[in-house]
Amino acid sequence: MSKVELTVNGRAVSAEVEDRTLLSQFLRETLNMTGTHVGCDTSQCGACVVHVDGKAVKSCTMLAAQASGSEVTTIEGLAAGGALHPVQAAFKEHHGLQCGFCTPGMIMSAVDMINRYGGKLDEKTVRAELEGNICRCTGYHNIVKSILAAAEEMSGAAKVAAE
Repeated sequence: MSKVELTVNGRAVSAEVEDRTLLSQFLRETLNMTGTHVGCDTSQCGACVVHVDGKAVKSCTMLAAQASGSEVTTIEGLAAGGALHPVQAAFKEHHGLQCGFCTPGMIMSAVDMINRYGGKLDEKTVRAELEGNICRCTGYHNIVKSILAAAEEMSGAAKVAAE
């Protein structure tokens, strides 16, 4: 058994877990944060993407004990004060989701992508970055459109804040 202590969506949490407990299991089963989905258990689909210390990580490939001491953000931690995160809002506005199973991982990957590239994203880059996320319902067109719209909005908001 390992004691896991981390911050999840701004809240300090700790628990004793079996050494083999995956971060995705810890989030879903111990913390009841079911927005992080598990679609494959082999790191192929990307439905389990969360942010660990600000970087996108497939939580089905990381042990909970490895995340101890880290700050973890899940899909539940993106919205603030009842308002959707700009990426969540863009997915809603541009129909970037169908059944919704892959959506949390897509959104978490998109936020990471936008944080790294800012307003310099283009369609080719978005499609290349999404290679680790599988959606079985769409042709990715609206997902890409959503990410580009969010990147434009977020980079525009950053410019206004800097002025």
